[in-house]
Amino acid sequence: MEKFYASLYNEFRNLPKKDRFTIGQKSETLTLDFLTILFRAQGKRKKKRVEELYEADTTLKILKTVIRLAFEVRVIEEGKYIRLDKTLVEIGRMLGGWIKYTANENLAH
Repeated sequence: MEKFYASLYNEFRNLPKKDRFTIGQKSETLTLDFLTILFRAQGKRKKKRVEELYEADTTLKILKTVIRLAFEVRVIEEGKYIRLDKTLVEIGRMLGGWIKYTANENLAH
């Protein structure tokens, strides 16, 4: 996710001022929030970890929507959108696997 943030930062730093401080800032904030939730989840016990991971999933879905909106209103180019979205899809897959593993681990105990 750190690499995603670096990519996002590089893609969005040259946006026009009004876009940088609206959709750009929101995207960065959501990315940092997502990272924070993941770090919190690592330190939680199993049951609480699943709750944190579901919160991370929601934050990721919102981030994907904001990035898509940036493309739809032509704040970012299609190529940039495709690169960012591809990375978010992969992060979502990994998160989904972690959620599934943790949820199944809770059922076993």
